[in-house]
Amino acid sequence: MGALFTGIHKDRGLQVILGLLFGIMFGFLLQKGGVTSYDVIIAQLLLTNFTVMKVMLSAVIVGMIGLALLKHFGYAQPHPASGTIGSNVIGGLIFGFGFSLLGYCPGTVAGAVGTGAIDALIGGVVGILAGIIIFVRVYPKIRGGILMKGPLPAVTVQEFLRLNMWLTIVIMEAVMIGFLLLLEYIGY
Repeated sequence: MGALFTGIHKDRGLQVILGLLFGIMFGFLLQKGGVTSYDVIIAQLLLTNFTVMKVMLSAVIVGMIGLALLKHFGYAQPHPASGTIGSNVIGGLIFGFGFSLLGYCPGTVAGAVGTGAIDALIGGVVGILAGIIIFVRVYPKIRGGILMKGPLPAVTVQEFLRLNMWLTIVIMEAVMIGFLLLLEYIGY
């Protein structure tokens, strides 16, 4: 199995093909889960429909176990990045503004474009490209200011809690599954 991953790691063409295939699969699953629908996303933002949260939490639950198994067998190593409170707050505000204004996030924009949604193509793709251009122009002027306020360490949740990896996973999985069950129980 190690030779397979090493071969994939060295073959950039295969990585592009696999990335494209997994991206298509991801978009398909987003669409089948209903989270590429503008109405579903807006209902999530209005806290009247929790489909988006259910799909994302389900993905986190599965992904957390998958990544832990890959890490356990030596096929993956997380690389947490440091951050700052300032960059998280500013980035969150920009993301939230765009998300609430258009009703899509970058992943759901791609999925919605794949289903033929013109609003996602024009507003989403054009908006993402405009945002990239603005960020590239503005970032050099603001990178030393508010974006650097409140440094955050580069640690995983497990390291932050100072718990064993599997214990951390069991606790987090139980909380997430419990939350999903609660949503079902109260009718969301």
